[in-house]
Amino acid sequence: MSVRNLEALFQPGSIAVIGASDRAGSVGAVVLRNLMHGGFKGPVWPVNRRHAIVDGMTAWRDVASLPQAPDLAVICTPAGTVPELIAALGLKGTRAAIVVTAGLKQPAQEGGASLEQAMLDAARPHLLRILGPNCIGALVPGVGLNASFAPGNALPGKLAFVTQSGALATAMLDWANSRGIGFSHFISLGDSADVDFGDVIDYLASDPGTRAILMYMESVKEARKFMSAARAAARNKPVIVVKAGRAPDGARAAASHTGALAGSDAVFDAAVRRAGMLRVDTLGALFDAAETLRNAHSWVGERLAILTNGGGAGVLAADALSLGGLTLATLDAPTLAALDECLPAAWSHGNPIDIIGDAPISRYEDGLRVLLAAPEVDGVLFMHAPTAIVPAGDIAAACLPMMQTATKPVLTCWLGGNAVEPARAASAAAGIASHSTPERAASAWLQRVNHARNQQALQQLAGTGLEDFQPDHAAARSLREQALREGREWLDGAPAQALMRAYGIPTVQTVPAQGIEEAVMAAGQIGFPVALKIVSPQIIHKSDVGGVALGLASAQEVRAAAAKMLAEVARRAPQAVVLGFTVQAMGQRPGAHELIVGVATDPVFGPVLLLGEGGTAVELRKDHAVALPPLNAALARDMVERSHLAPLLAAYRGRPAADDEALLDTLLKVSQMACDLPWLAELDINPLLVDAHGVLALDARVRLRQVPAGETSRLAIRPYPSALEERVQLAGVGLLLRPIRPEDGHRMMDFYAKASPADMRLRFFMMRREVPHSELARYSQIDYDREMTFVALVPAEGGEMVMAGEVRAICDPDNLQAEFAIQVASHWQGKGLGRLLLDKLLRYLKARGTAEVVGQSLIDNQAMAALAGQVGFAVSAGSGADPVTMRLKLR
Repeated sequence: MSVRNLEALFQPGSIAVIGASDRAGSVGAVVLRNLMHGGFKGPVWPVNRRHAIVDGMTAWRDVASLPQAPDLAVICTPAGTVPELIAALGLKGTRAAIVVTAGLKQPAQEGGASLEQAMLDAARPHLLRILGPNCIGALVPGVGLNASFAPGNALPGKLAFVTQSGALATAMLDWANSRGIGFSHFISLGDSADVDFGDVIDYLASDPGTRAILMYMESVKEARKFMSAARAAARNKPVIVVKAGRAPDGARAAASHTGALAGSDAVFDAAVRRAGMLRVDTLGALFDAAETLRNAHSWVGERLAILTNGGGAGVLAADALSLGGLTLATLDAPTLAALDECLPAAWSHGNPIDIIGDAPISRYEDGLRVLLAAPEVDGVLFMHAPTAIVPAGDIAAACLPMMQTATKPVLTCWLGGNAVEPARAASAAAGIASHSTPERAASAWLQRVNHARNQQALQQLAGTGLEDFQPDHAAARSLREQALREGREWLDGAPAQALMRAYGIPTVQTVPAQGIEEAVMAAGQIGFPVALKIVSPQIIHKSDVGGVALGLASAQEVRAAAAKMLAEVARRAPQAVVLGFTVQAMGQRPGAHELIVGVATDPVFGPVLLLGEGGTAVELRKDHAVALPPLNAALARDMVERSHLAPLLAAYRGRPAADDEALLDTLLKVSQMACDLPWLAELDINPLLVDAHGVLALDARVRLRQVPAGETSRLAIRPYPSALEERVQLAGVGLLLRPIRPEDGHRMMDFYAKASPADMRLRFFMMRREVPHSELARYSQIDYDREMTFVALVPAEGGEMVMAGEVRAICDPDNLQAEFAIQVASHWQGKGLGRLLLDKLLRYLKARGTAEVVGQSLIDNQAMAALAGQVGFAVSAGSGADPVTMRLKLR
């Protein structure tokens, strides 16, 4: 489920309180009091088995005796009563319940399912949605709803706050009330047995009264659902999260280096990045970030200039930015010259721009004007410490109009107390973010930078692999089948190297050997020098037990090393069963960098990718990057940047730069492995040598997993569905029909620009000359898990592909209904392209199990109504100016 029946939960017309009480301090009494004093306009019915009157109100004995089905029920009774009450509410017709009761993890009967499961089983036949159990409840100030046992009401506002922690909910509510912070929704999820983060994010994403979604999270249950909801919401409004568990837990044992390094918190960070959300460290920062991202100018870039009348304040802000990994904008010569003209000779002549403490208003205005015009400056931090020269309020009055009309973001920092309060108030009234200290202002800019970076990651489209590369799927399948026949969980040595070669990753020549003399013969075949490594299912890290010997230059050295290796393994790992050795050619790459590239399986988000410095001390190194597959080239390059490997791989003191394209290619191929091979649990390529000549995998280990029956995909993000691409012939022209991609935005702009005014009116139900860039971005950057757009591309003069038509459908989160729209270029109309596109869309929706397709058209769009009728839609003509409605049942 997702948003189904959540309207009844958050906008009910009537409410029953089951377990309502007169007993002071009881949960039932507090919930009833909150509902009666929260401003709720609908009927509230207390339910109490023992009392006919509760709090002066008529009480009903049970659910069946209620005068009608309440939209929402709040259950405050003991855990053992909850399943039966849910069943009774479902039969009555109620479609939402808040279960504040705790203790439902215990079994309903000895040895049986839990009370929580019994509750869910009772709700399922009626599609009754449940918030909780073990939650505080929900507050929606806009409709006067306080269905909670919180110690007060929430103020109305535009922020939604969602939390898993009940204790935190009450503390945050008290904190927010004391600061005048209001909410559109204040929701405690509790144990999230039914309604979870994905459901609530979906609901709030389309709520016009919610400007930003703030969350305190402890865990995620369904990664694919959560990521799909978060990615959809983050395209429309800021989604900001605090998640507990920053500190390394160390509790999860991992057999591979990648598994040990890709901890759950790093994986969550990777998920936040790809979903376009923003993660902050503290609850206070949640609200700071919401204010920072409010009414934000279009993002320009990360290069910040600081304008200040105090050098110390500017240095503090610069230091805070540096600690956050940013450097200030470097001012170009024309900007420096312009500042020289308007500032005294003693100004700082650099960034931060210290305009000196005696600055009059004109100096602030002139300095700000120069920086806003400077092309090398993407944003300005305007700082002022109070002086007796000019009041802060006067400076604000002069400069705020310039900030409001700026094409780049401006943040203000008014240092001090009462003396700068008028300036802070004026900034707030003007919609310009204001901060009290240099560090908080710097933190706000870092939040904007991180949010912008994550939004860029959200917009990246990645398929399952490289366009011009096809792995050897048969070879990979054969390696797995052989391992299954032999009962092996690991591919090591020669089989692991063979899997790398199947995916086009260069390896050294590797030969398996069962005994010492066989190893000597293999070394002779390869050519000296060679490396010798032990093979044992029980030995994960060979060097820890003396299982690696390098640079063996003769048969005698191989023989001696093998004998010594067997003795060492027997002494250090007596439980290990030795299957033999692998003999490898030595990768003669002096000066090459040793990296690790790998795959791990997160229990929540599925496959994750890792890149960092490799070698035997890999787990001691802190510089590594984690990402969710699938990757594209931009996301792979971002991994390299975040791993801090870029300076290491660059040219340095006569050493040529490493082949970064070869490294990116390897990351994309490993990403493709993670997408293609559901049986791949963990992979270490360590070390992966990287230098100017390319990459070379010296060693690799692969752990296999059993694929559960019925598992469709374990990826948290659905890749670009390249399998849906097809080429067709129509009217003697070859067309490419495929799902839309972000880079189609410019094609779509041209498509709409060339459409006739009549076509645009029929498509958008109004006259419009152009479609804004923000709308084009939304149309071309879609989440394939919940919507689909197919475009028809035809070759134009010069070979460029242009759009001839589009058809799109947006599915509700429950996949019950999809709304479609279609448009065909004027010169392609009447040739069958509309039918071709609509047929393709309907085949896709039917395959994904969508129940119904609906659409509307203007009454004079007779061609659309005729097309819909041809493919089986029920077409209902509107009355008067009402649009025509089209419906098609798919299941």
